[in-house]
Amino acid sequence: MADTLVDDYDVVDVLHRLVEHCVQLLDATVAGLMLSDQHGGLRVVAYSSAQTRMLELFQLQASEGPCLDCVHSGEAVLVADLSTETQRWPRFAPLAIKEGFSSVHAVPMRLRRETIGTLNLFRRETGLLSEEDVLVVRALADTATIGILQERAIRRGEVVTEQLQTALNSRVVIEQAKGVLAFAGNVEMEPAFNALRGYARNNGRRLADVAREVVTGELRPEDLLTLQPRRTDS
Repeated sequence: MADTLVDDYDVVDVLHRLVEHCVQLLDATVAGLMLSDQHGGLRVVAYSSAQTRMLELFQLQASEGPCLDCVHSGEAVLVADLSTETQRWPRFAPLAIKEGFSSVHAVPMRLRRETIGTLNLFRRETGLLSEEDVLVVRALADTATIGILQERAIRRGEVVTEQLQTALNSRVVIEQAKGVLAFAGNVEMEPAFNALRGYARNNGRRLADVAREVVTGELRPEDLLTLQPRRTDS
């Protein structure tokens, strides 16, 4: 959890460690984690073994299984014996049983009303996890949710910060270009800015890019100032 509070942590690595901890700490054979993507689908993000990944991917391909039910309902799906669920999941249940699994626990990763994924435990034995283990699974799912949403918030913050900084940097360059044009053409700052903006519009260019080229000398002032009135000093 502490790792997720810094701005450069690796969210995928954190989630992989999380599912590994589930296997180490709890009465689970394997564990996996699915997350919702931006288009409303699900993706397998972390898994403790290749077999887990196969089970998770098969649920997505078959459009059925405990993990999908968990995400869609926002409620935990706890199955003590998969052999009793062949009508509910006619494709997934037989495959999971064939792979040697007898029970499954899918816990939603949710914050208030938003369900962003599911933490899934598969066991070779029938029966439910103990009440204590279920509490731990829920706590780990909550930890993962907070970490992911923290990472999303950081990324959103970075995007906003970058956009703001870009705007500020562009403004500085534009002011510099206005000064170059005003000096070179002996014009006031307003006409210099109009010349800069007019050139950008007429050529389908970004104002900041044109300004930068004026400052670096890639564009000559006279190319922009031909129609601007000169300053008259008293």
